[in-house]
Amino acid sequence: MRGRGAQAVDRRSRPEADAAVRPHRALAATAASGSWLLRGNDDRLAVYALVEGGVQRWTETAVGSGRWTRPDFFPLDGLTDLAVVQGTNRYAHFIGRREKRQGAGAPKADVVYAVQYQSGRTLGEWRSLGNPYRDARGAETLGAPTGAVDGQGTVHVFVSGGPGGILLRRESKSGAWEAWKDLRGGEVAGGLAASATSTGCVELLAPGHRSVMRWVQTEQGADLRRAQDLGPAPAPGSAALLEAAPGVFTAYWTEQTGTGVYAQRPGEWAFPVGGAPGAGPHCALRAVVDGYDCTVLAHQGRTGTAVFGLCGTGGEAAGLWWTDTGVACTGTPALALDGRGCVVMATVTADRTVLVSRQRPEAGLVLSDWDRLPAN
Repeated sequence: MRGRGAQAVDRRSRPEADAAVRPHRALAATAASGSWLLRGNDDRLAVYALVEGGVQRWTETAVGSGRWTRPDFFPLDGLTDLAVVQGTNRYAHFIGRREKRQGAGAPKADVVYAVQYQSGRTLGEWRSLGNPYRDARGAETLGAPTGAVDGQGTVHVFVSGGPGGILLRRESKSGAWEAWKDLRGGEVAGGLAASATSTGCVELLAPGHRSVMRWVQTEQGADLRRAQDLGPAPAPGSAALLEAAPGVFTAYWTEQTGTGVYAQRPGEWAFPVGGAPGAGPHCALRAVVDGYDCTVLAHQGRTGTAVFGLCGTGGEAAGLWWTDTGVACTGTPALALDGRGCVVMATVTADRTVLVSRQRPEAGLVLSDWDRLPAN
């Protein structure tokens, strides 16, 4: 199961389909938070990136083809952060933080939301979910939002800010949005991580200064309740979740003093899994490699390059095989399974272009040469 790195090349993909909405010029990409490489409801992959003035998307021309359309551009001025999440129906939900400048004063921040129902189609209209902080001083502290979709299709939007507390806003069963709710908790150090299990329950991780704070749903539709914190202390914004067994998440984060990645499951002690991650979170994926159920982790390494690790799912305590791709990246790489079950990895390079690599048909997790996605 040992992985080997891919070598970076500048080989352009060959798009077969024109996109519906085009940028008028090349745009510099920034990696979205969470999983920004997603498989749509027709099994084609799509890459989503935050760019100046909005969101850019590339879509596979056919399932598992390795060929990509030219980018679609969806404008939204002032977008500073973006998370893209999916439910079981594979709709893509866009949750962002926006700043609007009015006059000479400080910009006003709010949370915005849109949804894409089908692969390759346009996004629905952006709508504002407001800012949970009513006073101007608190509103300025609004952090980067994230979200998850439970088994009933309810979108949960989480955000942090100020000296402490996590705020939640979610859709009601009628489709209307409920008011913001304070989940409380301590001060958050960096980004949030949220996901839903295959049983439909949402879990949230929030790295604090001394531990990883955790909230869970015990059943679909229930309120999230505070669960036992995870330790040792995390590096800011480094948490990630992966379902290791039905209804059971494994949490991953970078240890604060630089000893590498830690993993923990409910009822177990945290244990180190090696690695030398840099800043930012991890991306986690389950995949079948050589007939084995495996876990793949990816992150930006300490030297600034994209790194991935591999182990048998549930066997993290024995350590991971870590492979440095040698490709300098900004933000966290993204992982996904394509419609043929192959592992695909995407990363934003230091010059803000997007590269994609795919698992090769040979033993182990071996990635192909990198394809540079078309700029426009």
